[in-house]
Amino acid sequence: MKKSSKNPVIINSITEWHRIFCIPNPMHPLISLVHHKDVKNIAGEYSKSLTVNFYIISIKKSFKGKMRYGKNYYDFDEGTMGFLSPGQVIAIDDDENRDCLGWSLIIHPNFLRGYPLGKTIRNYGFFDYSVNEALHLSDKEDATIAALISNIEQEYHSSIDNYSQDLMVAHLEVLLNYSNRFYNRQFITRKAITNDMLVQLERLLEEYLNEGKVQQSGLPTVQHLADKLFVSPNYLGDMLRSLTGMNTQQHIHNKLIEKAKETLTNTNLTVAEIAYQLGFEHPQSFNKLFKSKTNISPLAFRNSYLS
Repeated sequence: MKKSSKNPVIINSITEWHRIFCIPNPMHPLISLVHHKDVKNIAGEYSKSLTVNFYIISIKKSFKGKMRYGKNYYDFDEGTMGFLSPGQVIAIDDDENRDCLGWSLIIHPNFLRGYPLGKTIRNYGFFDYSVNEALHLSDKEDATIAALISNIEQEYHSSIDNYSQDLMVAHLEVLLNYSNRFYNRQFITRKAITNDMLVQLERLLEEYLNEGKVQQSGLPTVQHLADKLFVSPNYLGDMLRSLTGMNTQQHIHNKLIEKAKETLTNTNLTVAEIAYQLGFEHPQSFNKLFKSKTNISPLAFRNSYLS
């Protein structure tokens, strides 16, 4: 009986994941390494939309065509690396001409249980990036990742002993740290794209504050800005942090303070009126933010210009 395609099918086990791709059962129930070339068919009884309850780290090689990022195209073709976390919805590509090079490392959260990485893995923000925010590796970076995957694969295929899991988790953590480094490189080397996004962010904030949207919708949110820039909130925050040392929320706060200073010095509006104009429900919240950013209250700031 074919499963409904209206709602995503929930995949809880790695064994079921193997079954979807018509490959032998994993050697370990909580971790698997799949080479894409071994995937010949996809089980037809599954819908095209799946919710996976495990982590997947993949590299896709020999990408055919170009991948868009907003209005721009990625320029690295050596290897495209993507990350999925539990609960994300993905779509199966059953195209016979799909790319067949690369690999996928699948890790069930229970495999990491009892290890520090089990608690810290979600701190790697790229697990919540969108698909079009993949990591594009240079040849040297690709070789580094390949060596780490080779180490994991060696342990995966070796006789299970008391050290196998420890070593696989250790190699995985190193792989994630290198991925963090390579993403930071990507932000830096794509300055034309990232700087353009920074300019767009500043323009969006200016428009939001100057065109009455604050009064209509309240304070601008990170999600709102990310949606307007066609990126995920995590990607936007990490990109801004790599360029400016500040995350998206800090950029929003700084823009609010700039606008507040301008209004304090150029109008006779009360501090409470300015707070409401900037989208704060309570003037106390505005006062607290202003003082945390300037070490002075809004009223004291205004008086300093009048004296």
